Amino acid sequence: MITIETVIDLLEALTILFFGISWPISIRKSYLSRTAKGKSLFFELFLLGGYAIGITRKIIQITALGSSGFVFFLSFIFYVINFIAISIDIALYFRNVKLDKERENTQNG
Repeated sequence: MITIETVIDLLEALTILFFGISWPISIRKSYLSRTAKGKSLFFELFLLGGYAIGITRKIIQITALGSSGFVFFLSFIFYVINFIAISIDIALYFRNVKLDKERENTQNG
């Protein structure tokens, strides 16, 4: 029988999965465009913080309440994957800012 806790964990995992689907698309766009124009570092840092809070919540939940089963761990894994993906996108942002400055210096000088 499926418990309410399992349903809640499943809904959380699906939410994180759906949010996470966008990160490979964003990473690809950042990598190929080679520009930081149109990106918001502030926005991405807030999202990174949100994923860090989600990971922290899961760690506290597992240490205080014990294991909640496969779906619980699945949502934890999705948090970690999303955290890594947005970290990659943030790193690409800084690379692209550097490339934008280099192009600007080449055009002006």
